[in-house]
Amino acid sequence: MSRKLPLGEGESARIACVRVLLRSGVEDKSGEVLSAAVLAKRVGWCADLVSAMAAALLAAHWNAADVDLLASGVDAGGRKLPSNAWMALRRLGWTVTPPEGVRVNDRIVRMAQEQAGRLLRSVKWRADATAGVIGTWPAEPGRRTPGEWDAVREAVPGGRYLPSGVVRSRTRQVAAFRRRHDRLPIDVFELEAAPQVARMLPLSACDGQQASLVRTDDPGRALLRVQLPTRPDPRSYADWVWVACPITLPPTVPSGAVLHLPTLRVCRGRVHADLAHTHAVPAARRTGHTVALGVDWGLNTLLSAGAVQLHDDGRLTAAGAGGMFRAAGVLAKQHRLRRTGEYLHAKTAHYQQLINDTDGHHLTGKHTVLAEEARRVSARRSNLNAALAWSAARWTVDQAIAAGASVIYVEDLRSMEARGMGRTLNTRLSQQVRGQIVDRVRHLAAETGITVVTVPARGTSRHCPRCLVPLRHRKAPDRPTAPGWKWALCPHPDCGWQGDRDTGAWQRIAARGLAHQARTVTDRTSGTMVIRSVVDTLETTAMVEPATPPARRDRSKTGPTRRRTPRPAPRRRRAPSSTGPQGRAGQRPEGHAPTSPGRLPRAAHRHQGVTTISTPTTRRHRPRGAALGAGFHLHAHATPPRWAEPMPDPTVRTGSLN
Repeated sequence: MSRKLPLGEGESARIACVRVLLRSGVEDKSGEVLSAAVLAKRVGWCADLVSAMAAALLAAHWNAADVDLLASGVDAGGRKLPSNAWMALRRLGWTVTPPEGVRVNDRIVRMAQEQAGRLLRSVKWRADATAGVIGTWPAEPGRRTPGEWDAVREAVPGGRYLPSGVVRSRTRQVAAFRRRHDRLPIDVFELEAAPQVARMLPLSACDGQQASLVRTDDPGRALLRVQLPTRPDPRSYADWVWVACPITLPPTVPSGAVLHLPTLRVCRGRVHADLAHTHAVPAARRTGHTVALGVDWGLNTLLSAGAVQLHDDGRLTAAGAGGMFRAAGVLAKQHRLRRTGEYLHAKTAHYQQLINDTDGHHLTGKHTVLAEEARRVSARRSNLNAALAWSAARWTVDQAIAAGASVIYVEDLRSMEARGMGRTLNTRLSQQVRGQIVDRVRHLAAETGITVVTVPARGTSRHCPRCLVPLRHRKAPDRPTAPGWKWALCPHPDCGWQGDRDTGAWQRIAARGLAHQARTVTDRTSGTMVIRSVVDTLETTAMVEPATPPARRDRSKTGPTRRRTPRPAPRRRRAPSSTGPQGRAGQRPEGHAPTSPGRLPRAAHRHQGVTTISTPTTRRHRPRGAALGAGFHLHAHATPPRWAEPMPDPTVRTGSLN
């Protein structure tokens, strides 16, 4: 199968990954059908061999000299190192042998070298960041002066755009080492031990002599053939057999996509395959955008988004009122799971101290049960975060598609730090899944050729979107004198704009992105598009003008009123009403449809406590489902797209108040 993807004009290649499940396998020689459990056992044996060799290779080269040599990109002879990690390690002469008495082929050693090489390459950035923090160690680690901040950013590669939270975390790590040893560490290799190698098989480092992947006649299926051992310690090549594993491709994999060899993992007795594939998508543009979607982050209102249009004369206008994605109920459940996990981890650590490696201790059983429960709570948190990230990303991309936007501008996450807002609020901010949402937005937006660009967040919520004057923030529109943060008022007499703080923020973000789109660059490390800094001359043009309302039709009376036939009485039920209350007093008679809301699902009636969402402050707002807990979709509330003029509601009576 050819790995070259034919591309048309205006298309680009995109690599995506899906996770599939290997449910069975068939031995080529004997024809024996392997169940999922047997297949997982054999893959686990092979993964154990690979991870053991990778761990030995990683421990042998866990030092600054070898990591710098690998990161330099050239070997001792001055030749450029290959991009594949296993080929680079072989060029440097870093090899590993299997355990005594175990016979493996060269492709198994390749996978071990590939894993070790990837880990050694990834540690280079941590080594440079730690060296910069140690070399500019401040007098008070908890409180750096502006000069000390400038010094550490100059010492760290790329420190100018590095989030300050990363520097603080490295500082706390070095400070903990200093408290234990009364000195600063030499480098990151003394500060951290060699990382643990995952039990997986990166088949991408192999060729047809170890694994192959082909499509079948059915476009939704593929066949993976891989050599697996028949025992945990294969003694000869006869203990390795070919196993054919059918794969059912998910519908997200296009029929014309080029499939690549997957990475096999064993998780809870099942074999998961991370299948990478390359397919053609519309090319994303860096400039030339006329309609942009601005996305602002919030706390209770997780996302606020709206479209801004750039006209030919340079004017910027908001296309509609925008929308909001609120997930207070989901975040409340996440906080409850976090507190439960912290409690379980603290109790498990306490039991571990009491056991103290004592054989047959009476608390060993309780410790095992608590450790398993803590793992389950962590898995629930991960699944909830993943569901929330996908839901928010899908909503964001749908808003861009509905608005006809070709670019999505999001705030730069580096400036969003959880500090200075109290212990509870800081924890809530740090637990949000903003990074996952942005990654998934890029993933979904690439399918339709929509560009995702990060812009600086400085001043987006502080200044007026129309005149750039600093706003006055109040608690609510009906309480203009109460200090708060949710409602924004422009003090400029000629402007007078007021609105939700997040609404003004997404307008500012979209306007700033359109005004600075010529300064959009691609980050070399991450490959994402970003606007690094704000130019004052361009910022002065990033003002959103009010959209001109459509001219109203003249409804002045020009003649006599047309005579209309009297409307007949509304059709009612022909059955007679009851003569008196047969049940409870005050029951409505027959012929009227009930106006009470329908029954909620059964899950909505279970008790989840009062912290599911904030308590309603008015009687008019009674959340259904979210207050009692009825699953994910009754916890997340999204505003539908309203980019065009809203349709008139015939149920609302409009007219003059005179």
